Amino acid sequence: MAKRDYYETLGVTRDADAAELKKSYRKLAMKYHPDRNPDDDEAEAMFKELSEAYGVLSDEQKRSAYNQYGHAAFEGGGGGAGPGDFDFRSSFADVFDDLFGDFMGGQRRGGRRGPARGADLRYNMEVNLEDAFAGKQTKIQAATSVSCDDCSGSGAKEGTKPTICSACGGVGKVRAQQGFFTIERTCPTCQGSGTVIADPCKSCRGAGRVQKEKTLSVNIPAGVEDGTRIRLAGEGEAGARGAPAGDLYIFISIKPHPLFQRDAMNLYCQVPIPMFSATLGGSIDVPTLGGGRARVTIPHGTQSGHQFRLRGKGMPALRGGSKGDMYIEVSVETPVNLNKKQKELLKQFDSLGTKSTSPQSDGFFSKVKDIWEDLKD
Repeated sequence: MAKRDYYETLGVTRDADAAELKKSYRKLAMKYHPDRNPDDDEAEAMFKELSEAYGVLSDEQKRSAYNQYGHAAFEGGGGGAGPGDFDFRSSFADVFDDLFGDFMGGQRRGGRRGPARGADLRYNMEVNLEDAFAGKQTKIQAATSVSCDDCSGSGAKEGTKPTICSACGGVGKVRAQQGFFTIERTCPTCQGSGTVIADPCKSCRGAGRVQKEKTLSVNIPAGVEDGTRIRLAGEGEAGARGAPAGDLYIFISIKPHPLFQRDAMNLYCQVPIPMFSATLGGSIDVPTLGGGRARVTIPHGTQSGHQFRLRGKGMPALRGGSKGDMYIEVSVETPVNLNKKQKELLKQFDSLGTKSTSPQSDGFFSKVKDIWEDLKD
């Protein structure tokens, strides 16, 4: 039975570029992969056919030979490459690397992995609202691993150096053929680093890094919010045997404040005022988060819950340029611990009151009275 044309197998035209070939093969290979079609001989055959087609057309020299001689280029006829020139298993392994290597977290065939980058670290920092308002430069102590000074991070004893792993040839991974598939795994000899140390450094025992507490300077910008993350590049865990260090991430949390509540860029403060100030009017001085004061005028007849807005007295924007507002909510305080004379004066005041003196309470009880009258009827 004659083989199908490779371009027809992949569903592309003869002038398709490398990107089109890869896209088409990826889609079809996923569809007919044996793992997705267990015990399906037709799917397995199609998968092999697709891989063979892509293995030829993705290689410029093989594609040129195929375009000139067709399948005969790989069957020893027509002036082609000669019998056995196309090694399906080897080619498929390369194809698999090309398409899926990045998804598997590995490197392409022939590339050395090298030691792994150091891990990222997290540091939780709690700051008060004043520091979040004004910003702050502070220092922290972070326990982490750093590059070993005695071996300069190589892991090898002074005067020596790591050698290329003979088991994997410095690639950091080894392959084994199991039937149709090529299985790849981390090299057990070098643990994926690609090198081995015959005489390890005594200080770090070959790791290339040691545990140490570092003092770091941290800039807390004005306007930080709860959950803000600050990144210190390269201040995380040192990489193994000279590999790059990870990053340190500082997560900010804001302490509760005794006077102010924050909502994004706005601040809220509840201020109690005497009944007489609310009744007759007046002014009060309220604190601001920056350490100053602001004067608020209280009009006569002010009720509890009324809010006064102080523009630009709130939190600054994280990246500067604007500020939120501060809202003062007044709470009218009822007098307590009155002496006899004060009580008599209040009773006299109450006796002189009219409906217009306390319109809200008079209106409420008038409605209640109407409801009771309706119930009697």
